[in-house]
Amino acid sequence: MAYTISPAPSVPVGTPNCVCKVELSVCGQNLLDRDVTSKSDPFCVLFVEINEKWTEIDRTETAVNNLNPAFSKKFIIDYHFEEVQKLKFALFDQDKSSMQLYEHDFLGEFSCTLGSIVSSKKVTRALVLGNGKPAGKGIITIAAQELLDNRVITLSMAGRKLDKKDLFGKSDPFLEFYKQGDDGKWMLVHRTEVIKYTLDPVWKPFTVPLISLCDGDTEKQIKIVCYDYDNDGGHDFIGEFQTSVDTMCKDGSVVEFECINPKKQRKKRSYKNSGIIIVKSCKITRDYSFLDYILGGCQLMFTVGIDFTASNGNPRDPTSLHYINPMGTNEYLSAIWAVGQIIQDYDTDKMFPALGFGAQLPPDWKVSHEFAINFNPTNPFCLGVEGIIQAYSSCLPHIRFYGPTNFSPIINHVARFAAQATQQESASQYFILLIITDGVISDMDETRHAVVQASRLPMSIIIIGVGNADFAAMEFLDADNRMLRSYTGEEAVRDIVQFVPFREFRSAPKETLAKAVLAELPQQVVQFFKHQNLPPHNSEPA
Repeated sequence: MAYTISPAPSVPVGTPNCVCKVELSVCGQNLLDRDVTSKSDPFCVLFVEINEKWTEIDRTETAVNNLNPAFSKKFIIDYHFEEVQKLKFALFDQDKSSMQLYEHDFLGEFSCTLGSIVSSKKVTRALVLGNGKPAGKGIITIAAQELLDNRVITLSMAGRKLDKKDLFGKSDPFLEFYKQGDDGKWMLVHRTEVIKYTLDPVWKPFTVPLISLCDGDTEKQIKIVCYDYDNDGGHDFIGEFQTSVDTMCKDGSVVEFECINPKKQRKKRSYKNSGIIIVKSCKITRDYSFLDYILGGCQLMFTVGIDFTASNGNPRDPTSLHYINPMGTNEYLSAIWAVGQIIQDYDTDKMFPALGFGAQLPPDWKVSHEFAINFNPTNPFCLGVEGIIQAYSSCLPHIRFYGPTNFSPIINHVARFAAQATQQESASQYFILLIITDGVISDMDETRHAVVQASRLPMSIIIIGVGNADFAAMEFLDADNRMLRSYTGEEAVRDIVQFVPFREFRSAPKETLAKAVLAELPQQVVQFFKHQNLPPHNSEPA
């Protein structure tokens, strides 16, 4: 197997809407010994698949004379939930100072997706050689960690006996918070609201990222400045002081600071202060990200619902949306594969329920809007995306397409399981329903009601419209600009529906559809668990 250094990609790996950066730590065990008089001197190279080619991203240091290396050099990579990010870790025994990899002995490799590492937090796998055979007893362990200080600080501030600055009134005080940059200059971080006509203001509590306030260093000095607001922008300086987050949060008690005007202090010996600034409460918490929940062990429970109504056409007819073409695919299969190949990395057992609706089933040919496409109602699970596709293909000849197009039974089916998960004490399960359909919803009132109820549950709904029908009703459910209401007037707690018409992606690269339908999902997951005050499993205190 020949390896060469590829030039660094001219564009960043992934897309600009990166969720975060992930640090990957690598260690090996029982590596092949390629040296005659000593042990191997291994180093690890990370490759990322870009445009179907392996591109080198970075290398670790060389661990001299060591068959069980723990590399100190970490790999840093952008993480994108909505993409399949294929990685390859290749180990070599350094023999020369050359940068060309073919000059070094190959010790084995391991390929996977970044999602599979993130969802497991740590993976240990056997190394293989270029021919797919085991690289001796060599194994590799890769651990993932999010590179993010997700702490936030919430402050409640007040003032007492501040200087009077207005000629015919009191003062209109507000506070500004500054941190010091590497160049020594003070940088504005936050400004409170103005409290009118008072020398004893009480400002509203506010929350800012700790990394914004003090670069995450709770001992770092910050400056707090108090002004009297003027309409012309020439605000009058009242006073200032310097402190640290550690001091403000000391023992969780109320802390007071003298607000000092240096000019007055220099001019008047009797000067004490220009008032007191009070920290009524100071609390540091964690603002958990999607990756925090995934690294904490949250499983994404995936269910697919497939439209088998008569408007799709006879699956034996090449004009049917369910017709499987000579390439072995159709729009339904493309949609299942695009979404499923992402989601399956985040479910450990990879067993996914696959349901159908709108068809007549043997033997009595009654219409069903909630049936297992493997015809096993007690065990509707399919192993991985391949299992769903196999069950779908096997199902087609044995059912009669009928109608109507009812969504609510399948939504309520998944919602029942999601409701059971609301008893969780930490964020362990979140349910995703993918509905693929060709037409107009027949039970719109019932569907709206089902979606509104599901908005209170750990659940999101992705709808992909296939064919060329009018999908206005689907766009109505995808309430991006206003909250959806049920026919009774009840409003959804949050937006949980994402609709995408497949026709807009027919000529686009295959990964584009997955990016579009999964773009909102991380935010929906975080939004639910925050609303329920559910931390990630095994989360560390702030």
